[in-house]
Amino acid sequence: MKIHCAVAAVLLALMTEFASGVQSGRWRVEQQPETLVNGAPVLFRVVGPPHLLSLRGDWLGHQISFRQSKTCHCWYAIAGVPLDEKPAEYALNLEGETAGGGKVQFSQPERVMEASYPSTTITVASKYVQPPKATLARVEEEQNLKKKIFSESADESLWSGQFEAPASAGVTAVFGSARVYNGIKRSQHEGLDFRVHTGTPVRAANAGTVILARNLYFEGNCVMLDHGQGLMTIYMHLSKFKVKEGEKVREGQLLGLSGGTGRVTGPHLHFAVRWQGEYLNPATLLKLTPP
Repeated sequence: MKIHCAVAAVLLALMTEFASGVQSGRWRVEQQPETLVNGAPVLFRVVGPPHLLSLRGDWLGHQISFRQSKTCHCWYAIAGVPLDEKPAEYALNLEGETAGGGKVQFSQPERVMEASYPSTTITVASKYVQPPKATLARVEEEQNLKKKIFSESADESLWSGQFEAPASAGVTAVFGSARVYNGIKRSQHEGLDFRVHTGTPVRAANAGTVILARNLYFEGNCVMLDHGQGLMTIYMHLSKFKVKEGEKVREGQLLGLSGGTGRVTGPHLHFAVRWQGEYLNPATLLKLTPP
C-alpha cells in the first residue's frame, strides 16, 4: 500500500509539473500578474535548460532580453501588453544559447483578457483642448522631441528590484480611463494621478538615466527616466526640478517637487510608464516582484 501511494504521489507531481508549463523537465515559464489584460506590464520568469548563456524572447512583436538571477535560478524580464491589444491567446517565443554554442527554443501560449476601464470627464483651460495658433509650433516641436527621446533607450537594463511609488499619496485617477476634456473625448489616461500638494517630493521609481527634464506645453515641468531596453517612467506637472538631463539616478532619488504646471485641474503628480512605445499601467508595475 505504501509503495502504491508513493508511486501515485510521483505521478501526481509529474502531472502538476507538466500543467505548470514544464516540458521534459527543461522549461518553465511563470508570469506576474497571473491574469494578463490589455495595458498591463508583465514580469516573465523562465527556468530553461541547464548551461544557458543568454535568453531572448519575442512577445507581441516586441523583442525581450532576459537577465539571469542566481536568487531564483531563473531568467527574468519585464514586458507589457499594449493598451489597444485585443483579447486572444498570444505566443511567447523564447530562444537561448547554450555554453556549447547550441541554440534552444521554446514557445508557450499566453492568454490576454480585456480590461474594464472607466470614463472620466475633466474641465481644463480651453487652450489645452484646442491650443492657440501661436502655440502650435511649440506643440509640434515638443511632439518631435518626445518621439526622438522615446526612440532612444539603453541596450542594457538599468533598473533592479521592485519599482516603488514616486510619492506617498492616494491615487485620484487611474490608468486607462477614457478622458473627456471640456466635452471632447481626447484619449485614454496613460498614467496614475497622485493626490499631492505643491512642493511634495517626487522620487525615482527605480534606477535609471534622466533623458528629459524641462517644461512642456501639456506635461508642464516633466522628468523622464530611461530604465533601459525601452522601459521608461515619466513624472509630470512638477513645480521644481532637482535633476538634470543626462544624470544617473538611483531608486528613491529626489527628482523634483510636485506642482500644477501644464494641462491640469489642480496640483497633482501624473506618473506614467512606457515600454517600447506602449503606455502601461503603473499600478500593476508597482506590484511586480522581480528577483
